[in-house]
Amino acid sequence: MSAVNPTSAFPPTDAQSSKGSLQAGSGANNAANVAKRLQSELMSLMMSPPAPGISAFPESDSDLTYWVGRLAGAEGTVYEGHTYAISLKFPPEYPYKAPTVRFESTCYHPNVDLHGNICLDILKEKWSPALSVSTILVSLQSLLGEPNNASPLNVEASELWDDVEAYKVELAKHYRPLEDDE
Repeated sequence: MSAVNPTSAFPPTDAQSSKGSLQAGSGANNAANVAKRLQSELMSLMMSPPAPGISAFPESDSDLTYWVGRLAGAEGTVYEGHTYAISLKFPPEYPYKAPTVRFESTCYHPNVDLHGNICLDILKEKWSPALSVSTILVSLQSLLGEPNNASPLNVEASELWDDVEAYKVELAKHYRPLEDDE
């Protein structure tokens, strides 16, 4: 004979219901947690920028889930002297799900497609809640100088990469300096 749970016929109490929804990540509570995490990351970026030429911040005070930023090519790379506009869109599941990060200005690069989509493992299968906006920005800046030619989104750029002079010529054709108000 099986044991019967005498409380199974009754609906859960308010405390039981709220406990279940918190574990599942209820909408309002999860939104508050995402906002708190993003505020913390923003403060960290403002207090100690991760590297020269990197910045990102919410586009408006009313929406912490959409950030815009600037990414300068690192010194000593073919991207030195170039600055790109980027965007970061944080999902409701952040930090358990990676943000969508794009180049908003044209970036000729083996791991960036014509629409600004980026192939970077930490934004896909290697994402972890331990990663941060700062980590993403530093990784993007590093990717500019050290592409992963094993998984290119721009095959032409990938094929040219080893010929530095030819790559620089093609890069110059595609690069458009940002205006001060971008």
